[in-house]
Amino acid sequence: MPATTFTPRALLLDMDGTLVNSDAVVERCWRRWAERHGLDPAAVLRVAHGRQGHLTMAELLPDRPMAEHLAENRLMLAEETADTEGLVPVLGAPAFLAALTGLPHALVTSADDRLARTRMAAAGLPYPAVAVTAESVSASKPDPEGFLKGAAELGFAPADCLAFEDSEAGLAAARAAGIPVVGIGPRAAAHPCEAHAPTLAEVTVTPGPDGRLTVTVA
Repeated sequence: MPATTFTPRALLLDMDGTLVNSDAVVERCWRRWAERHGLDPAAVLRVAHGRQGHLTMAELLPDRPMAEHLAENRLMLAEETADTEGLVPVLGAPAFLAALTGLPHALVTSADDRLARTRMAAAGLPYPAVAVTAESVSASKPDPEGFLKGAAELGFAPADCLAFEDSEAGLAAARAAGIPVVGIGPRAAAHPCEAHAPTLAEVTVTPGPDGRLTVTVA
């Protein structure tokens, strides 16, 4: 397939599945949660990727009060933060982030700040200066709030940004924000996006003299 080229002014980056391969941790924690509640682990994981935990719980246990979802999610976040076994960078992520040094970019993740910092550090990746985490928003992906905030904090219109995502919820959030999106990895391949790359190794970023970035997806 021919390469796809974008010329945004800033990049908005999801973390789990996009920069950090955290599938092993996510699957361990959510499989245990599914078993505790008598749910099919595979069905739970189809919902869990890309969302804040309490919203995953609310979708799967709709009759339970939100206060219980929030309380259990606090325990889940502690469990996920303590488990770093198997966390590795997505192929190409170290070079990709190195190329963004000094260029406008932000992390937009459903993880809270502590979990995000823990996972980025465990994967050996630098933490961006601008980060929109769970504490920063009132609504989780697939709501566009996180991406809109990321664009605003960088000082650019959503249409001047380019998002990178791996999950159905994240891709939907970027599209709802009016931001073109590059899907990363196998989960993204099943959903609409402007371009898709198996890993970040297929993505190059070059700054231009007019302040725009040339992003090529091979």
